[in-house]
Amino acid sequence: MQQLAKGMWHLGSTTTISPDRRRPAANLGAIATEVTDRITSIPADSWNALAGDDDPFLEHGFLAALEESGSVGPHAGIVPRLVLVRDGDRLVGAVPLYLKSNSYGEFIFDWAWANGAQRAGIRYYPKLVAAIPFTPATGRRLLIAPGANVDEVRARLLAGVRAVADQERVSSVHFLFCTEDEADWLAENAFARRLSMQFHWRNRATQPYASYEDFLSEMKSRHRKQLRHEREIATSHGLTLRTLTGTELDANTWRALRDFYDANANKHGAHHYLTPSFFDRMKATHAHRLVATLAFRGDRPIAGTINFEKGRHLYGRYWGCLEELPMLHFELCYHRLIERAIERGYTRFEAGAQGEHKLKRGLTPALTYSAHLIHHPQLRASINDFIAREAEAVLAEVRGYAELSPFRVTA
Repeated sequence: MQQLAKGMWHLGSTTTISPDRRRPAANLGAIATEVTDRITSIPADSWNALAGDDDPFLEHGFLAALEESGSVGPHAGIVPRLVLVRDGDRLVGAVPLYLKSNSYGEFIFDWAWANGAQRAGIRYYPKLVAAIPFTPATGRRLLIAPGANVDEVRARLLAGVRAVADQERVSSVHFLFCTEDEADWLAENAFARRLSMQFHWRNRATQPYASYEDFLSEMKSRHRKQLRHEREIATSHGLTLRTLTGTELDANTWRALRDFYDANANKHGAHHYLTPSFFDRMKATHAHRLVATLAFRGDRPIAGTINFEKGRHLYGRYWGCLEELPMLHFELCYHRLIERAIERGYTRFEAGAQGEHKLKRGLTPALTYSAHLIHHPQLRASINDFIAREAEAVLAEVRGYAELSPFRVTA
């Protein structure tokens, strides 16, 4: 791999197109594949042209905030190795790829794989992960510009990822929370397709909900009563509840969001993935994507959530509080956000990883996908066997949750 400039490597270029391509590539000139260790080395407009309409985490501002705040970098054990494909001067493809020396903040858990490898005397770290750091939200991982040849650019991106894997001598490559289509395509290219599950809220496709009460009307009577009762309790504490975008927050409330994040991490003994300056970077560059549901006692924020929205999607990310009050968590994390999604005509609200309690609040099981390539042959065979058996268990779990659905069965 030949270093071109600080933070940028050139992986080679060609104008040769394989004759078995399904679509012509007349629009492609000299194709160059590069790797960079800084999102800030890429113009924001060029990167954002690949990000799509509904994913706030793929945007340059979010990834740059992680880098510039030190939340991502050598100290965190997660270093960017972003793969880029260019057609002349135009960026036509990218993979948000990271070199990792740990498995923190991934939410597609492979700690058991790492421990098993260690017991067998097999090196597991470093590894490569294509994902948005610390973000268990489904999105594209093989980013392709509109109008580009999908087959050609995908192939170049995967070749670039493999080249990085060889250069860094990693044990494995992992695409986390990718789309189902990407997982299927990667499975055709030697990756093992893995199933996981989250709880998502979905709007009606043909006739979107007109109101939160309209949404409740589809539930069984006892569940409707429970959720109404929860909301009554949450509003009985003498607090002011508000939903505000990042651009509407004052400096005091931004500080409170950081305090909530730290308080929740401390409560659960969790790793503090986000540094304090991450919130400063969000305020400066990505505030228009952030939504907070907040509880105020007088002028003082005492609880709240951090969420992101773009296009037709809303994503719940972090919750924290300075006072523990009954039902306030459910009100701010689910009810008010579902209400916002309905009001704004969103199609999906993802509330993050895990949480069986979400089912009763109207979020239903949704399959999530990842794809894994393990280089050591014995370890690969063992992990692939586990993935196959795990998939059966996940599907059985989804079927079980369907029987516990709070919604009325309709003909």
